Amino acid sequence: MKISDILQIPVFHNARLIAGHKGKEREVYSVNMMDAPDIIHYLKPNELLVTTAYHLKDNPHDLLELIKSMLEQQCAGLAIKTKRFLEEIPENALAYANDIGFPIIELPMDISLGEVVNQSLSYILDKRTNELLLAIEAHQKFTNHIMSGKGLTSLLRSLSSMTRYPVLLLNKYFRIIGSSHPFNKISYELGKLYTNGFRFFLPNATYSCFSTLSKREVISVFPIFNHEENSGCLAVIGMVPFSNPSMILTIEQAANVISFELMKENALKQYTKKVLNEFFINFTEGAFQSQEEVIIKANEFQIINDQSYICAVGKLDESRTKLSFTESRKEMDAIFDFIEEESHLFSKSVHHFEKGNNCVLLFPITESWTELHTIILPFLEELQRKIKNRYHQAVSFGLSSLCQKFLDVQKGFKEALEALQTGRLSGKRQFIQIYRRKDISELLQMIPTQDLKDFYDETLQKLSDQSTHENQILLHTLFVFLESHCRISETAKKLYVHRNTVIYRLENCKELIGKSLKDPDTTFRLRLAFRIKNLLHL
Repeated sequence: MKISDILQIPVFHNARLIAGHKGKEREVYSVNMMDAPDIIHYLKPNELLVTTAYHLKDNPHDLLELIKSMLEQQCAGLAIKTKRFLEEIPENALAYANDIGFPIIELPMDISLGEVVNQSLSYILDKRTNELLLAIEAHQKFTNHIMSGKGLTSLLRSLSSMTRYPVLLLNKYFRIIGSSHPFNKISYELGKLYTNGFRFFLPNATYSCFSTLSKREVISVFPIFNHEENSGCLAVIGMVPFSNPSMILTIEQAANVISFELMKENALKQYTKKVLNEFFINFTEGAFQSQEEVIIKANEFQIINDQSYICAVGKLDESRTKLSFTESRKEMDAIFDFIEEESHLFSKSVHHFEKGNNCVLLFPITESWTELHTIILPFLEELQRKIKNRYHQAVSFGLSSLCQKFLDVQKGFKEALEALQTGRLSGKRQFIQIYRRKDISELLQMIPTQDLKDFYDETLQKLSDQSTHENQILLHTLFVFLESHCRISETAKKLYVHRNTVIYRLENCKELIGKSLKDPDTTFRLRLAFRIKNLLHL
């Protein structure tokens, strides 16, 4: 209830607002009657003081100090019964009250202060009761929407019709997860403000209002709380006036109901996330019995085995020393959640995992290795910038080589960790380190397995058949011959046979392969074939 509403109560019929007309919209939560000298110590914010000013009769100019003290206490106003002990209110007090908009009400002599307090409190309580009933009714209506299975969209439309304002439901990253009307442009603007570190909520306020420069629209945001500090907000496209507590209560009740619904959805999401992380941990640590088991479980999470991937491992460069372990972990979880949100916006096919203090992003490669430089690296660089702006923290990433299939991600994860460690040892911050292969065997791993097998069979021809003991001896002799730089005598020494035996075996190899062993191209292909043999355990 406001001062202007108080003046409409019958007991104030002959009362006059003699100063502070600009403060008629000040809220009145309660009414207090007191004449004690130390009255200021007992007053509360938004309280209307009713007094005869008995304690000021000898020093009327002390009224100015009382008004200043009441202003500091954020009191609603002052109602004085004049002509009883205080003949008139000092001009300096009236002038000050007018300047600051602090209401001073003059009460007539024939009014009992007790009656003023009783009627005022009765009206305030009646209004509060009506607001409470309205809030209960709104809460019940919104709850019925959810319980009947109509969903959040139906609830938002109902809230919009009650408030006559369009309404959006935003997650904690200020991205739309529900709305009463389509809002594509506003969603982009709010998301951009969030990632640039804009703070939407004022401290100790029920809700906050701001306007966008581009659209010049006022947006009122009501926070939604659950087990997290902030799990999102209701954004009302329009100025929700502080003078309309009924509307504010209605929106708050909608926020409360939505909070429980989001809490339920979040519990399901956290369970799914936990199961997914356990799968990845078991996979990278080799806990599964067979590759078939890995493939089957991966399919449950829409992870395709016959798909190329690049594995990225991210980690905070450093934790803030002033934070406790719990606070540090909470901050890290918030950043990892943000990374997951951004990666899903980047591509729905990107998989996100968490292992210890590391977050893992698994990027599917659809065309070629060049996607790393044209798509993945720009995304990670932009992600680092957003985290820096929003959380004032630096995150670094290590990237694996190309994994030809999901089963290869087990090794790719280790490569990404090694790349991350390499960057950290070099003293870098907020870096992206790509794993560098060290020898030809690692380069061969970038080629699809079937292509390697085809090359192996085509190069060795009939000699690739290891089902006979004779072929095994010939293949071993050929391997030693190539490793001995094609010197027959050296080969004979290593095999402990006569050089003529080596010559005989090499002639047989030549017949089976169908090519001369003196041809440099042939010997090069044979060396690669033996590398492939060791790599694939053929």
